[in-house]
Amino acid sequence: MSNPTVLLKTALFDGHAAGYVVSWDQSGEREIGYWVGKEYWGKGVATQALTLFLGYVKSRPLFAHVAKHNIASRRVLEKCGFNISRDDEVSDEGGKIIEEYIMTLED
Repeated sequence: MSNPTVLLKTALFDGHAAGYVVSWDQSGEREIGYWVGKEYWGKGVATQALTLFLGYVKSRPLFAHVAKHNIASRRVLEKCGFNISRDDEVSDEGGKIIEEYIMTLED
């Protein structure tokens, strides 16, 4: 949160905090991510929150990382205009390899 490039917004659903959307600069690229509580899955919260958030973040391209097995999150990104640009592999804190897509939103 001390990073001056961070932009963070809370996602609300019926007046309750349902999650958040965040963007930050990393290695010369503008990244974006989000999280929604499980009780709000399937209600369009992530798609609506990300759609609104993209109005705040004007820089393009934007990059998002999504685990290949997380089809619902990939669909949210696609609904908001992101396209798969490449595949990658990352290690989690336990050293387990996670296959992911790197998705890009252009102009």
